[in-house]
This record gives sequence, C-alpha cells and structure tokens, in this order.
Amino acid sequence: MKADARTEGEIMAMLRDFTDAYEKRDMERLLSCFAPDPDVMIIGTGPDEKRVGPGEIRAQVERDWQQSESVRLEFGRTSISASGSIAWVAADLTFHAQAEGKRIVMTGRLTAVLEKRGDRWLWMLSHFSVPAGGQAEGESFPGE
Repeated sequence: MKADARTEGEIMAMLRDFTDAYEKRDMERLLSCFAPDPDVMIIGTGPDEKRVGPGEIRAQVERDWQQSESVRLEFGRTSISASGSIAWVAADLTFHAQAEGKRIVMTGRLTAVLEKRGDRWLWMLSHFSVPAGGQAEGESFPGE
C-alpha cells in the first residue's frame, strides 16, 4: 500500500541523509542508516557485491570510495509503500562517479526494504541493479 505523506517524507529524508553521507564519505553516518543486525544486506551490480552484515557493508563502501575520486547519487522516480513498521522503496538511481580520471554514469534501479525502529527508518535490504545490456526495449530477454 502506498505510504502516507508522513511516512513518505520520513523515508525521503533518510534517503537524502544516506546520499549526503555517501557523497561526503562519512562512514559512521552512512552506517547509521542501516540496521545493525547481522542479516542486513546490500546487493550491488558486481558479481561479488552481495554483502551481509555491517562489517561487510563497511568493506564494500570502503572499496567503492577507494576506487573513486568522487561520487554523486541522483534519485529519479521513487515509489514508497509501507505497512506498519515495514516499508519498501523502488527508485531510479543514477551514480555519477569520477574514477581513475574518467567520468562514469551508471543508471539503474534501486529496491530497498526498511524497518522503522523508534523514530528512524533503517535499511534492512538494498539492491541496486543495472538493466541488462543487449536487451532491446520491448524484448523480454537479451539478444546475442
């Protein structure tokens, strides 16, 4: 069910806080956006980017930052739904990065599950994917 205006506003504020922390490379603030649970998870675009637990998330973010000079995140169309203390987000997300002197733009899709604990929404699961290359619009499967 579509989130009410208050819930949507709280989650959008958390997404902005996460984005700001990621761009400014503020690890402690960034990690505070995630639940401290051992099964909190992020899944990225790389074959090895399935990270479970705060320690693995920290390691992934450190790797991201080591392999880039700067990163800016831009949210596009965002859908937020909720039921009780659980919310789910689907959004268009573009990474603008500077890595090894090259400008990289990676446009993809973010899905996330959040849980409200106390007065804060925390990420429980985050999955960022990039549409399959070689798959034409209107086609269900990539071509050769």
